[in-house]
Amino acid sequence: MSGQAVRKVVIAGGGTAGWCAAAALSKLLGPLLDITLVESEEIGIVGVGEATIPTCRTFHHLLGIDEREFLRATNGTFKLAIAFEDWARKGDRYIHSFGEMGKSSWMAPFHHLWLQARAEGVAGPIGEYGFEYQAAEAGKFQTGENARINYAYHFDAGLYGRFLRGISEKAGVKRVEGRIETVAQDPESGFITELVLQSGERIAGDLFIDCTGFHGLLIEKTLKTGYEDWSRWLPTNRAVAVQTESHGALTPYTRAAAHDAGWRWRIPLQNRVGNGLVYCSDYLSDDAARDRLLSLVDAPALIEPRLIRYQTGRRLKSWNRNCVTLGLSSGFIEPLESTSIHLFQIGVTRLIQLFPLAGITDALVDHYNALSRNELEKVRDFVILHYALNEREEPFWRDRRGMTLPDTLIERIALFTESGIAYQAPDDLFRVDSWVQVMLGQRLEPKRWHPVGQMMGRDQMAAALGNLKGGIARAVAGMPTHEDFIRQYCAV
Repeated sequence: MSGQAVRKVVIAGGGTAGWCAAAALSKLLGPLLDITLVESEEIGIVGVGEATIPTCRTFHHLLGIDEREFLRATNGTFKLAIAFEDWARKGDRYIHSFGEMGKSSWMAPFHHLWLQARAEGVAGPIGEYGFEYQAAEAGKFQTGENARINYAYHFDAGLYGRFLRGISEKAGVKRVEGRIETVAQDPESGFITELVLQSGERIAGDLFIDCTGFHGLLIEKTLKTGYEDWSRWLPTNRAVAVQTESHGALTPYTRAAAHDAGWRWRIPLQNRVGNGLVYCSDYLSDDAARDRLLSLVDAPALIEPRLIRYQTGRRLKSWNRNCVTLGLSSGFIEPLESTSIHLFQIGVTRLIQLFPLAGITDALVDHYNALSRNELEKVRDFVILHYALNEREEPFWRDRRGMTLPDTLIERIALFTESGIAYQAPDDLFRVDSWVQVMLGQRLEPKRWHPVGQMMGRDQMAAALGNLKGGIARAVAGMPTHEDFIRQYCAV
């Protein structure tokens, strides 16, 4: 199709990924495109990923989404962090917050000064010097026109898809109800030409976006793209999910608590709580996982638990011929760091930046695939880090500690261990502060660090850290509770 103009875009599958793609393409390239989304009400969506990272706000800004309207429509709440319990050892707890730790200099990030101050006995835990960290711990939240706070969201994924559908249809997206029976291809190029529905209706297009979930109807079943299995590093392959009644304080963070065969999540929304147990079926049976989850939730269940099967890994190509895959059809890392929604939002954003209006070329496809692969592998390494650095004695955790890591992660761990250096490369999603909080939280301690703290001296460091901690404490004390802020902010 090199040289053939791309005007007709067909999105196969709805759900969060499909309607994200539809909303972004229609709002940002709408006048240039004819967009059709095909979905069936008979096919459910996975829809358990209800937590995001701060990049979601950037995506919403690009689409001109009103935050209060979005939160009301999705029963959304705010998220400042993820609280990890029992990961390195039973009884441990640390927070990966979305904010910066302290104040950095051009010579070195803040944690180098903090490491020196801690060695000299004048520093508290590193979280004392993070605004978002302390607000999360205190259950406080506040945002506004002049607020400087980095946050994400919790929301109902099903309602989010419905919200984005409304935006998309107003922008001209045509929705077609029906199940896809077959996918037609050009006999010479192998490019997809049309989707044939069970009703007999045929939906032709120039570019197809596969949002059909784990089975990848277009990208895999039709185009035979191939899959790279990451289960040797990320062996969890099941999740049991259940919604429960609201109970207790409306915390502005996701809870991730490790158990002997994986971990479980707790995500508070305005009207209910999302709960799930992630595990590897080699170490825990499905029935036992279901029973365990129901025994651990802190309120009555609203629905029957759902079992979700998955395999960690990625498609060998995110873009193959005239098909781009987004969402679960592109692969899956696992939900630990709430990256799934980001990955398909950045995927469609990248597609818009590289959109092949004048025709699809090999160079363009190769570039898109390289960008997608590089980002996904770095996210993969960050998630593996949580498992590899543990001191637990159950078989699942011992096996994670003994696995051979990707070379890219081995280099990061060695660099931090030997010199305290953590970094964010140009194609890294996670910032320096994220790597530092998780490495320290998983009990990885640097042997050395930058001498910036030695230039200040013990007394000056103590005074600077004391002032920083005090300023954060005063700011957090003046904030409303997360629940009170949502009640006021989302009022009609």
